[in-house]
Amino acid sequence: MAENQNIEFKSSWRDEWLQWICGFANANGGKLFIGKDNDGKIIGIQNHKRLMDELPNKIRDLLGISAEVNLLEENGLKYIEIITQPQSVAISYRGKYYQRVGATNLELTGNRLNEYLLKKSGRTWDDVIEERANEKDIDEESIKKFINIAEKTNRLPEVTGLTNFEILEKLRLTEGEKYKRAAIILFGKDPGKFYPNITVKIGKFGKTADELLFEEVEEGNLFKILQNVLQQLNRKFFKNPIDFEGMQRVEKGEYPVAAIREMLLNALVHKSYPGASIQIRIYDDKINFWNEGTLPPELTIDSLTKQHPSIPRNPIIADVCYKSGFIDTWGRGTLKIINACKETELPSPEIKEEFGGFSVTIFKDVLTEEQLKKLGLNERQIKAVLYLKENKKITNKDYQQLNNCSRNTATNDLSSLVDKNLIIQSDVKGAGSFYILK
Repeated sequence: MAENQNIEFKSSWRDEWLQWICGFANANGGKLFIGKDNDGKIIGIQNHKRLMDELPNKIRDLLGISAEVNLLEENGLKYIEIITQPQSVAISYRGKYYQRVGATNLELTGNRLNEYLLKKSGRTWDDVIEERANEKDIDEESIKKFINIAEKTNRLPEVTGLTNFEILEKLRLTEGEKYKRAAIILFGKDPGKFYPNITVKIGKFGKTADELLFEEVEEGNLFKILQNVLQQLNRKFFKNPIDFEGMQRVEKGEYPVAAIREMLLNALVHKSYPGASIQIRIYDDKINFWNEGTLPPELTIDSLTKQHPSIPRNPIIADVCYKSGFIDTWGRGTLKIINACKETELPSPEIKEEFGGFSVTIFKDVLTEEQLKKLGLNERQIKAVLYLKENKKITNKDYQQLNNCSRNTATNDLSSLVDKNLIIQSDVKGAGSFYILK
C-alpha cells in the first residue's frame, strides 16, 4: 500500500496532522495511519492509549466533525487508523481550508478557495448573479451571431420571437431579473468592466522564453475573443495561415486546425475567470496555451489521454458553447488535440499543470531539441540532428569537427541515429559517404 488520494502515513502524532484530516474531509475522505513510515511499514507508537482518548476530541473540537479512530496491532506493534468521511460542507482548521489532491494536502487560498466554497454551496463561479450588470451591458450583436451559429446544431431551444433577456433566460444565464456572470462572459459588451484579466495575451518569442519579439492582446466576450484570436494568429503569428472555417477539420499545415481551435476553446471554457489572462506563447518550433485553473480532483493528466468524463469548471458557459456546437459534453477535448497531432504526424502534445494552471503545447516537428532529448539522444547527436536540419547532410568528418570527437565516436553515434530511424546513410561508400535526415 502506498500513499495516494485516500491514504496518508505518519510515524508519530503531531497536532498539525489535523490539516490532513481536514484535507480528506474536503475531498473524497481517506485514512490517516499513525505509526507507519513513509513506505507504509508499521513501526508502532508508544503513546497509543493517550492518543485514543485525545484524538476523537481534538478532531471534533478543532474540525467540527467526527472521525473513526481505531487501534490496530500487527506483529506486536500498535498503530492507529483514523478514517475520515467526505463532508457535505466545507471544513476548516484554525481558519484555513485544506483539500487532498492526489498524495498532496493543499491549502486552499484565493481563487481555488472561492471556487471550492461555491461548489460546496451547490454553485459555480459562472452561476453567480452579477449585481452590477443590466441590459445595457449585454451585446445584442453577439446574441444574434450566437443564434445564427447555434441554429445549425439542433441543440438550441426554441427562441423565435423572444426578447434578448428571454433568450438568455432560456440559456440559464439569468436569475429573476438579474444577469449571471456567465451572461457577461459570453455576451457582455465589456466583460473587463466587471472582471479584470478577461483577455487573451498572444506573444511571439525568439529562441528563449525571455526573448519577446512582439505581442497582441485580445479582449471582449467569449465569442468575440474566439473569433478575434484565431484571426490574429493568422494575421500576425502564423507563417502559413490556417482555414478555421471547418471546426472539426484536421488538415496538415503549420499546426492542425482542430487542435488549435480545441486548445483555445478549452482555455476559454475551463479558465478560472477571477485569475490571470489566458496566455498563448508562440515559438519557431512550438505553440503553448496556458489558462489559470487546475484540474478538478476527479481528473488527472493521465486520465485526459484516455476516455474520461466532462467536468467543466464553468458548466453554464460550457453548456452555451455546447449549444453553439463549439464543444461536446463527453470530455473529448484533449483527445481531439492528441488525435489531431497524430493524424498530422506531429509529436504528441505536452499536457501538464503548471503555475496554478493548465498548459498544452504542440510541437511543430519531431526534431526539436526538447523532443530529441526525450528520444534519449546524447548532446553530440542532438547537435548533429540540428545541424542536419540546417545543412541537409553530414559526413563522418563533419560530425567529428562539430563535436570535437574521435572517428570511432562519430561512427558509433551515427550508427545509433540510423538504428533510431532518424537518419539514413547514402548509397555512396568510402570517402564520399554522408548521412541525411529520414
